[in-house]
Amino acid sequence: MSDDTIRLVTVGRMLRRRWRLLTVLTVVGALVGYGTSMLFPPRYTTSASVLLPGQWEERELLTQAEIAASSAVVDRAAATLGWKGVSGGELRHRVSAKAADGNIIKISGTADTPERAQRLADQVAQQFLTFAARIAGDNSDPDAATGPEALRQKVEQTNRRITELANAADPGQTVEGVQARTELEKLRTALQEAMKKLDQANPATNKAGMVVMGPAARPTGEAPPTRTQLIVAGALLFFLLTVVGHLAAARMNRRLRTEPEIAAALGSALLGTVDVPGERHPGRPQGGGARAWIRRLLGVDSRWDLPTPRTSGDEAGRRIRYRRVCERLRDQLPAPRRLLVVVPDGDEIAQRAAEQLVAEAKSGPLLRLVGVSVSQPMVPDRDTESGALVVLSAGSWTAEELAGIAEACADARHEVVGTVVAGTVRSRPTRSAGHPPDSATPALAVRGHAGGGSV
Repeated sequence: MSDDTIRLVTVGRMLRRRWRLLTVLTVVGALVGYGTSMLFPPRYTTSASVLLPGQWEERELLTQAEIAASSAVVDRAAATLGWKGVSGGELRHRVSAKAADGNIIKISGTADTPERAQRLADQVAQQFLTFAARIAGDNSDPDAATGPEALRQKVEQTNRRITELANAADPGQTVEGVQARTELEKLRTALQEAMKKLDQANPATNKAGMVVMGPAARPTGEAPPTRTQLIVAGALLFFLLTVVGHLAAARMNRRLRTEPEIAAALGSALLGTVDVPGERHPGRPQGGGARAWIRRLLGVDSRWDLPTPRTSGDEAGRRIRYRRVCERLRDQLPAPRRLLVVVPDGDEIAQRAAEQLVAEAKSGPLLRLVGVSVSQPMVPDRDTESGALVVLSAGSWTAEELAGIAEACADARHEVVGTVVAGTVRSRPTRSAGHPPDSATPALAVRGHAGGGSV
């Protein structure tokens, strides 16, 4: 699998064979999410909307939003609320403001209760209006008459006074009367232009009158992340990490899975592949104890990356494969034909295949079955054997481990004459008693001698 692309069929196989482990780890992730939610108290968030009448540019709205969430506004709100143990600096982390469509500033407040969240949003909105009015000059001394509305009233009074003076001037057509009326009209025009320029130079003067669009709504639910969201996030995170971990391990798996790769690692020719009736869960090790029981309960006592065994033919069809391997050995080896059958320790599939191969070798060659440790391979020295035959299962060993077996055979002066790859298959229902397979009785007799190590 190390050189193959991870496909959906691989993910499906992993989900089918690791569903118990995935279920347990998903529950663990949900519990971790629940524990995380206990560390953070619930939070409630609500918003108050402030309407800014007039024409506003986008950058001006952004500036007003920054002012609404500034320390100058939040500190005043904190002082007005007077909550014990809550300072303006802490409230600044709970208050936010943003510009919305329609010249609206939405001021959001977050607190540990719905009532406090509502009061916080309303108070910050009110303090924002007060602070903005102070900047615009709306709260100045009325006697100073510097507000925008007062200035307009002064202009109207001045215009009326100019009109009165113009009417009171010499109604005749004297030069002095005409000059007086002309000067008064110039003064009226200059006053109007000055007022217009003042409005353009200070847009805040004609943008006063901000209003709060009603009190903030009392929140009915917690602000995210809620306890439910944390539980779901923890379960989903553990599930995804488990899936990704399995796929990454399969991607990095260096065990050889194809017959040509196995034969090349051993430096020998492939003599054939044989079938071994497998269990429902291939690759499941034998053993007992609490640890083995837990692994079996979680479904991790067998490899998940092995393909599902295909359905084989009957017993007679499987024995034909073993006989063909024996025939290739007879054709390849000189007489006397004696071979050492090398099987890696722990490879149960290969062990069963080698025993069946020894049982089928009735007319030669003579086979002696030996097990070899993969970590420290050691092969018996050459006696009367004319070579070694390596039997192993696909997807169980790396190229380095197989090279170590080949070197051990070479050190014992055994030439690796061939390789047999064993694979598990699902057995079909046995043939009826009225049609036994050919040579059934001799095969059983030969299998009885296999325990002695040679035939």
